[in-house]
Amino acid sequence: MNSAFISELEKFNEADWLAAVESLLPAIHEVDRNAVQIWFRFYPLDLLQYLESSDNVEETMKGIAMDGDFGLLDKIDSSHRFLFGHRFWTQTKSAIEARAVSPEPFAGLEAEIKAIAKSVAAAAKTDELLTTPIAAVGLMTLVQAGLDDMKAAPGVAQKPEGVMTKSPDEIVAERAKDDSQGLLGFLKTVDKKFSVRFKGFAFEGTFPIINDEEIASASQKDRERDWQSLDSRCWEGPVPIECTSASCGTCWVGVVGGQEKLSAPSSRERRAMKTFGYNQPETEKPFIRLACQAKAAGNVSLVIPPWNAVFGKKVRGNVEELELEPVTTSAAKLRETIATAASNE
Repeated sequence: MNSAFISELEKFNEADWLAAVESLLPAIHEVDRNAVQIWFRFYPLDLLQYLESSDNVEETMKGIAMDGDFGLLDKIDSSHRFLFGHRFWTQTKSAIEARAVSPEPFAGLEAEIKAIAKSVAAAAKTDELLTTPIAAVGLMTLVQAGLDDMKAAPGVAQKPEGVMTKSPDEIVAERAKDDSQGLLGFLKTVDKKFSVRFKGFAFEGTFPIINDEEIASASQKDRERDWQSLDSRCWEGPVPIECTSASCGTCWVGVVGGQEKLSAPSSRERRAMKTFGYNQPETEKPFIRLACQAKAAGNVSLVIPPWNAVFGKKVRGNVEELELEPVTTSAAKLRETIATAASNE
């Protein structure tokens, strides 16, 4: 089923959507300002359209070294659980389904996001600052999943847990806090210890990290659960790790809080993110990082994507040549796979 409204939405490419979201950032509460931008990188329209245009999706996925669980069809109600606005999903889904079959003329991408946000805010008796992100996410979900599948989803929002039970301002304040270093914490000789709060799609939790330690290194020490039983990519710890040298793209993460406490990306990390296709923002402290490169100097809150791939060359066409070489126990196989994924072969 396709409506005139959906047909209008489908005219916009990924760059248009990202531009609209960026333009709306001043109208989004800080609690979801990073989260909504991260969500659009976790579910890139360019990559979906590339896969959909393929005659053999399975082979195409192999060709970009895709691993994990990509796509929205089985995550219509769950992909956005790391947003504060997820709690308004039932109202958002209802508003979008109603708009999809409405005869009202299309008002423009930003205007439609704002209109859905206003409707949801009224239904949920809350502020549009909190509903704008989930409105944008919901409309992109409609584009990628389709109206029939969206209608078929239960539309149930997960009950907030942990820090997400707090108010938006309290969550922002909580993410900004660092663990106490005790009475001698002011000494430079004291090894400061902080915490990394993480949320995956099958798990969440916290692990300790030493000052100036890479996130991936700290994650590898977490033996509290059998992480691989929850995500086959998690050989050691909750963050998927393969090479630890910015060469495989497995450990990319979204930073919803504490990005200013992470080391600035090196030229190697920026080049790698471009190769992998993860749409690295050109800012000093971006919200998409490689966990094997980002060093922490305070508490950080992360979201772990359910997939990884190497699609910069084939999908985005913005990589001139491959300059990365993995150094892992499975280096030979991984090197061959990534080299192919980063070429036009």
